[in-house]
Formats: sequence, structure tokens, C-alpha cells
Amino acid sequence: MLIQRLIPFAIALSSNLMAQQASSLLPGGAEKWQLSWRDEFDYPDAQLEEKWQSQNSSSTHILSSRWRENAVVKDGTLKLINRKESRGGNDWTSGNVWTKQHFQYGYFECRYRYAAAEGTNNSFWLMTQGKVAEGKKAFEIDINEGHYPNEINTNIHNWSDITVVNGKKTHPSSSQSFPYGISPVVNLPLEIPIKTQRIRLTSKNASHFHIGEFRLFPVSPQGYPLANSKTADKDKPGLVNFARERGTRISASGSYAAKDNSPSRVADGDISKRWITQTDGIKSLEFTLAGEREIGCLQFVQGWPDKKTWRGTMEHYHIEYHNGDRWVTITQFDRNTGQYNFAHDFQTYGLEWSEKELVFYFNGKEIRREKNTFCHSPAPIWLSLAIIPWGGKITDAIHGTFMEIDYVRVYQRK
Repeated sequence: MLIQRLIPFAIALSSNLMAQQASSLLPGGAEKWQLSWRDEFDYPDAQLEEKWQSQNSSSTHILSSRWRENAVVKDGTLKLINRKESRGGNDWTSGNVWTKQHFQYGYFECRYRYAAAEGTNNSFWLMTQGKVAEGKKAFEIDINEGHYPNEINTNIHNWSDITVVNGKKTHPSSSQSFPYGISPVVNLPLEIPIKTQRIRLTSKNASHFHIGEFRLFPVSPQGYPLANSKTADKDKPGLVNFARERGTRISASGSYAAKDNSPSRVADGDISKRWITQTDGIKSLEFTLAGEREIGCLQFVQGWPDKKTWRGTMEHYHIEYHNGDRWVTITQFDRNTGQYNFAHDFQTYGLEWSEKELVFYFNGKEIRREKNTFCHSPAPIWLSLAIIPWGGKITDAIHGTFMEIDYVRVYQRK
């Protein structure tokens, strides 16, 4: 079995080791920072209220009311727990807390893992509370609103400049999402080439997805073109793409819309045109080549670009070749397992907040940088678990799941 060597996005070290090495994640190195505030949750549950406050009320914008009883300190971590129970006018309860102390500028870091269910919002953020000083803006900085299993969402909201558009209130905001583990461009050179006449992709993806160019190259000492190149079939003179070879047949499980959506689009040489699968059931795409060929590399482009993110990608796929007797796995991917599941292991989320910039970090690596145009007031730190319909299906599987926080730390530049 040939398994694709995937680059891990998550750091899967033990809790103690990560705590010891946390300083290595600081922007520019630990020598540039000094620890000014922290909570390691290494105390009895009753002491949580010395530093934190709880909502203790119903909610109208989410599906869960939130209570102090759903925030539990135990065994060195804080757990924000989801429960299916009617309270405060909501059918679910969750937990959230925010610091009694307010902060302004510095590096803010939290290490936590997601509640292991769709429909949950696992958040670490800063938001002003009460009236801000004259000339200042009320704001919210979502360092991460995490959605199971591994989606990071960073948001910046201006809560002072609210306007009404078409009868609905709106406000200036900027959002960027990062679905870790899913790449719109897949390039798979094979360590051991395969000989076959048939290759197929199957997927249990819950909804339809988009596939752009799918390429099948022979072994090439000169290397392979970039998978997202618009001229990939011409970038390496003499290199044949078997997917476009005369005599190759392409079949598929179905299409989202029959008109102008043939599976032949995956091998038409135009990276901008995509085949869109049907919505329900197993999705499949199969190539029957003109004859037995030796394959040294597979490439495909999935999804479609939407501003700074990609949509219509696969959360699951399985690529196989037929050896004459049976189907044999080349590679497979499931973002709900292993390193791609942020409910399995703790991850570290950070924000460098200065007068000039907002810089977001994931496990010590910068993922987003924005000018700071209005976040200039002291604000508490919020830790929040919520049940939301836009985070996935709402099912009984949510009951008993929890967002688990290892620590929260604040640093100031020396």
C-alpha cells in the first residue's frame, strides 16, 4: 500500500512537554518577551472565579445558554462542557468565561483542543466590555473561532460603527478561515511507480465538491510541473499527461448539474473549468487509460477560490489503481482523523496585538497579518464554547463534549 506522506499541521507533544517548550512559539524568540499574566488552571475549581467571570444566562444568537456549572477546572485544565438540557430558554447549555482583568497590546496565547462534535464553536478572543473611551471603538478580535474537526476562523469586528442595510444591522468586519489538512492543490509523486490501466478516486464527502485538472504523469527525471499551473501540460516539454491521452475514457458517479458539467472537464487542459459532483451518495471519478501505463505522479486541483479561502473541497478521498486483480490504495485522506483532528490533540493559538498590527499565529507559525485600524482599548480575554448551526450538524453527539484549555498566557515585549 502506498500512502501519501502528509506534512503534519498539528504539534502532537504531551501537555507537560508543550508547557515547557511554549516559549519557543513566541514571535521572534523568547528573549524578546516577558510573561506578564497567566492561568495554568492548576487549582481547585472554586478558585476559577478569582480571575474569571461567567455569562450565567440564556442566549439569543446561539443555540446554547451558558453557565458557570459548565466551566469545570479539573486535573490541570479548564473544561467548557456541552450538555443537552433545557435551561434559560435554550435546548443546550455550554460554558464560557472572561477575565476580570483587561489587557491592551502584547502577545496572547492559549493552548486548547476542540469539543469533538460538529456544530460547536471553540473560541479564544478579545472583546471590549462596557463603554469605551471617547474617540475609541468597541471591537472584537477572534484569535480563533474553531470548528470541529480542524477549521480555524480569525475575525476582526468593529462594534461601534453599526449601520442598517436593507433593514438589517451590519458592522465593519474582516474574516479569514483556515481549513487545515485540506489543500486545494494535491501533488503526489510516487516513491514506487505503478503500472495500471485504471485509476479511480472515490469520496464519502457529505456534499458535492469541485475537481479541476486531474493529471497522470509517467516517471520524469526532469521533474513535474506545478499542479496549479495554467500551462502544466506544456511546462515540461515531452511530458505526457495520460489523463488527456487519446483513447483515455473518463467516467463519474454523477454531476451536480448535467449542463456544461461533464467529468471530461478534469482533463480538458483548462484549470479554470471544474467538474462538480452530485450531492448525495458516494462520489467517484475513474480513468480507463488507452493501455497499461507506468504512473510516476498524480496531480489534481480541487475546490474553487473565494477571496482568501477555498470552498467545495473534499474532506475525504481515496485514490486507487487496479493491478489486474483488485483495487490497491495509492493514497487516502480523511480530515476527521489523526493530526487533522484538533479535538484529539492540543494546539496553540496566538495573537500579537500592537498599536500598528494584528498578527495571528497557529502553533507558533504566522497565518494572518492585518493593520490595526481600530483595536486600541483595553479588553478582557474570553474563552467560549457555543453550539451554532453554521458550524455543522446539530445532533445528540454534542452532549458531553467539551473544549479543554491547558493554559492562557499574556506576554509583553521587553
